[in-house]
Amino acid sequence: MRLGYMRVSKDDGSQSLDLQQDALLAAGVDLARLYQDTASGKRDDRPGLLAYLKALQPGNTLVVWKLDRLGRDLAHLVRIVDDLTARQVVLRVLTGMGAQLNTSTAEGRMLFGLFAVLAEYERGLLIERTKAGLAAARARGRVGGRRRTITARQVRTMMAELRDKTSTVVALAQDLGIHRATVYEYVRPDGTPTARGRAVLQGKVCADESQAAD
Repeated sequence: MRLGYMRVSKDDGSQSLDLQQDALLAAGVDLARLYQDTASGKRDDRPGLLAYLKALQPGNTLVVWKLDRLGRDLAHLVRIVDDLTARQVVLRVLTGMGAQLNTSTAEGRMLFGLFAVLAEYERGLLIERTKAGLAAARARGRVGGRRRTITARQVRTMMAELRDKTSTVVALAQDLGIHRATVYEYVRPDGTPTARGRAVLQGKVCADESQAAD
């Protein structure tokens, strides 16, 4: 049995599933066995894809118009196909990159093996670039990694502590597990919030993460 999956990124009418649907129907997929999503390929929460993968049974064929309709990136795509192979489900791609890919054939399996190698290579390059960037940042006296998220409760704590003249910024920063400079990005020395601090208190996201405290 063949099941088809379709996806477009926008639901504002500027994109249509008609082309994908026509191609899947022409490939022998029954209309009742078409699954679809209107969501970015970068998103994990695609209910159509999740239902589609759950419905597949051993011996089924998963048919997609293009590979980019299925996985959010090469590594994700490889994981999906590995799972399908373990479940004895065949993947068939109709057009675009990997056109005529059919994992039921030796050629198709060899091609997807190449995709797996490329995914691992892509991951290696990303790790290498990340390490190089962190090393460069440390050499300049900066600490790399993801920016710490500051909560409204923490901003209120900063405000209260800085208004208490017996408290010190150094002790406050240590208690919160952040740098002293970060405290001043959100709260002024007199305990009043900066623009960024007000944005956090109001539940808003600061438009410019590199913006200095005012």
